[in-house]
Amino acid sequence: MRLIITSFLAFLFLTISSCGNKKNKIQAPQQGGAAKTPPMRVDGYIVKAESFGESIEVPGNIVANEVAEIHPEVSGRIVYLNVAEGKYVGKGTLLAKLYDGDLVAQLKKLQVQLALAEKTEERQSQLLKIQGISQADYDISLLQVNNLKADIGIIQTSIAKTEVRAPFSGKLGLKNISPGTYVSPASVIAIINQTDQLKLDFAIPEKYTGQIKVGQLVTFTYEGSEKIHSAKIVATESNVTENTRSLTARAVVMGKDNSLLPGAFAKVQLSFDPDPNAILIPTQAVLPQARGKKVILYKNGTAIFADVTTGVRDSSRIQITDGLKPGDTVVVTGLLSVRPEAPIQVGKIVNK
Repeated sequence: MRLIITSFLAFLFLTISSCGNKKNKIQAPQQGGAAKTPPMRVDGYIVKAESFGESIEVPGNIVANEVAEIHPEVSGRIVYLNVAEGKYVGKGTLLAKLYDGDLVAQLKKLQVQLALAEKTEERQSQLLKIQGISQADYDISLLQVNNLKADIGIIQTSIAKTEVRAPFSGKLGLKNISPGTYVSPASVIAIINQTDQLKLDFAIPEKYTGQIKVGQLVTFTYEGSEKIHSAKIVATESNVTENTRSLTARAVVMGKDNSLLPGAFAKVQLSFDPDPNAILIPTQAVLPQARGKKVILYKNGTAIFADVTTGVRDSSRIQITDGLKPGDTVVVTGLLSVRPEAPIQVGKIVNK
């Protein structure tokens, strides 16, 4: 009997305790609901218009002012070769001579025939003056003289074609043939580069085509050297390349540096005219979205999400081309915690 009474008292105690806990749980939210959540503190950045000049780096190539493959004009055997590898030669320097013995023999034969024909023409000219021959007979002898002179001219031109000369002053490359080699017009004797004046070719993206102009200065460096060289743009291609959507430009290298070689790779730096009213904000203030980009603005204690269009960027800031105006306050901290239309409080302006 005592066991039954003890069990009943324990059950009664647990029931009363459970009801008390439920009452406390019901009353607790009512007491907490009375407290108001304070606004989130963030740092802000005040938008200002400033001058900003954009710079880009593009790849380029060093090219010679003039470059040519040296070919013979006719086929034949090389009897003389004067290719000094890696040396400078002047315009018109004889580099190679092909065999021309047969042409020289024909030239001598024609010269003998011409001498005889000229004497015949001279005698008949005297006879014509005294009407010893007809005009037709004299014209035939004169025609013979002129024909022989024309044939001699043709032979002399053929002999000249057996001589291979430098087309311009420049530096010779490595020779590709040896004396005694039989060559044809397809054979390359050597390559000559005019390195006294070098050029720089590079391509710029299509969106910058309106910002580049003739006379603009660019700088460049090349592999193996930290020295900065300058060049002046002298021309641009007449069209944008469809495959790469880029415009090719050519600049003349300022000064002379013997370490620069045609074909070398160059890193070209271009600086464009600055925009006096550019808007730049810290890079971390921009929130990438599935479609477009947003920033958070502080307006009257509220977080406003605004769409923006970005431009170029530097090491720490990004240009805003649309969506902001001078005087706006952009939130730069706590971006992942801020919700649209949520109350916020600016604790510090980072660009004061």
